[in-house]
Amino acid sequence: MRRLPLAAVLVVFLPLAVSASGAKEAAKAPAAPPAPPNITAAMAKGGCKAFAALVAASPDARSTFQSAGDGGVTAFCPSDDAVRSFMPRYKNLTADGKASLLLFHAVPVYYSQRSLKSNNGVMNTLATDGSANNFNFTVQNEGEQVTIKTDASDHAARLKSTVYDKDPIAIYALDTVLEPVELFKPAESPAPAPAPAPVADAPKAPKKRRHRPAADAPGPAAAADDTSPADQKKNSKKSASPAAPCLRWLAALPVAVAVAAALA
Repeated sequence: MRRLPLAAVLVVFLPLAVSASGAKEAAKAPAAPPAPPNITAAMAKGGCKAFAALVAASPDARSTFQSAGDGGVTAFCPSDDAVRSFMPRYKNLTADGKASLLLFHAVPVYYSQRSLKSNNGVMNTLATDGSANNFNFTVQNEGEQVTIKTDASDHAARLKSTVYDKDPIAIYALDTVLEPVELFKPAESPAPAPAPAPVADAPKAPKKRRHRPAADAPGPAAAADDTSPADQKKNSKKSASPAAPCLRWLAALPVAVAVAAALA
């Protein structure tokens, strides 16, 4: 029996051994992590088609949203009805203003809904650039309801539903568009309530007047006192004139009696 040369054996079996070893190494290597989902596609699928279309139409916003997904991002997309009613104001913004408004709807941190409820307070957004333009909003909880408040609106936006939630990306639907104070006038503070008017005292009942007895009618003397001096003089003459003849008769009466006695 002829023996094969050693070189021929190595040529035949060495490639087989190398390929088998390579297969084992390939089996041991971990699978590559799945690529993060397309954020705008996830928004559109979850009921935020109008907002997703605005992000896709803005090159700056689209690229920033997608690159933020690698390190963790939480996005808040307004519902289609909310975007539709806001469009007249959105069209008046510049291109930079539109991009800032869209990026204002996301924070560069992944928050599950549970962690979002326990992290109340001011948050930076993807529009925050570290300069005077802060582009911050405030997350608050009202019971089980998560709300987002900005200084440009006196009404807080409410979280309606979860669109997508898988680390490192979370997307939540809102009932209104978030308005940054850097682009819109701040909301006016409500006027203080007027002070209550003082309560008027109840009208007091009129005091009962005591009826005094009527004064007695003035007597003759009082009437006389009230007359003038001229009237008093006239009255004295009148009262004296009828009495004068009587006095004269009384004076003549003794003389008549004496005459009658003498004649008798």
